[in-house]
Amino acid sequence: MSTRTTTATTTAPAPAPAETGARTPQAAGVITGARERIDDLDGRIIGLVQERMAVSAVIQRERIASGGRRVHLSREMEILNHYSEQLGKPGTALAMTLLELCRGRV
Repeated sequence: MSTRTTTATTTAPAPAPAETGARTPQAAGVITGARERIDDLDGRIIGLVQERMAVSAVIQRERIASGGRRVHLSREMEILNHYSEQLGKPGTALAMTLLELCRGRV
């Protein structure tokens, strides 16, 4: 009498196309993987923005302590121009949002 052992392999179920807006399981799988990557990138971007806010707070504190103003408009224009050059008009809006977040209240 021979004994056969079988092992069941489990794989993650393929994402349902309806969950991704895709029309095929293959496209749904690609979309799901790409969404995971985007979620990871978003987490890293948020962390970088928080780091930028902390560095900006140091700059503002030192500027104010030395008798300067909290906001340095010519520097902000440099940042706006840089984002605009790299990302076009939407880059300007992104830079404005970053500047607003980073101005904070020292």
